[in-house]
Amino acid sequence: MAVTKTPRAWQRMLSGRRLDLLDPSALDVELADIAHGLARVARWNGQTRGDHAFSVAQHSLIVETIFCRLNALASPDDMLMALLHDAPEYVIGDMISPFKAVVGGGYKLVEKRLEAAVHLRFALPPHPSKDLKDRIKKADTVAAYFEATELAGFSMAEAQKFFGLPRGITKDMFEIEPVPALEAQGRFMTRFEAIETLRKAKP
Repeated sequence: MAVTKTPRAWQRMLSGRRLDLLDPSALDVELADIAHGLARVARWNGQTRGDHAFSVAQHSLIVETIFCRLNALASPDDMLMALLHDAPEYVIGDMISPFKAVVGGGYKLVEKRLEAAVHLRFALPPHPSKDLKDRIKKADTVAAYFEATELAGFSMAEAQKFFGLPRGITKDMFEIEPVPALEAQGRFMTRFEAIETLRKAKP
């Protein structure tokens, strides 16, 4: 009788943690693993200009910057959820939107479980409220417009069709030139710690 092996559903991280994709635990989530992974995942499937891949870590920093510009009264918790909005991609990679549409709901289910584990690890609600999610998505879309036109070869007209025309945000407000992975990793961790300091200081 053949023995059926259960497929391995966990990934070993450099920290030594084993993160179960089907049932991720907040206890197995480490900031160092998130920063390391996101700094080495390329946005736009790597189809961007420059000597380095434009990483999800760098994208996350831009989104959080734009989010703060658009939401002057954002709380430190809001800022952290904006910074971590793509955190599940340190495990599952950055799947471009057209492919997500093909894959369907299974991808979203895994993504939501990972989001909850990451948020719980850092004492955040498992998922952002609908209002906060919409505001983060707006910042994400603005970032995508600039990434598309500055890095991914889109014309302004084409980018405007897909992402809309940003208002009140200009490209001089953030650094979009791709940086080496170690630099993106360091910047991500530095910004995380700065937000954590704000969270600890709140009354």
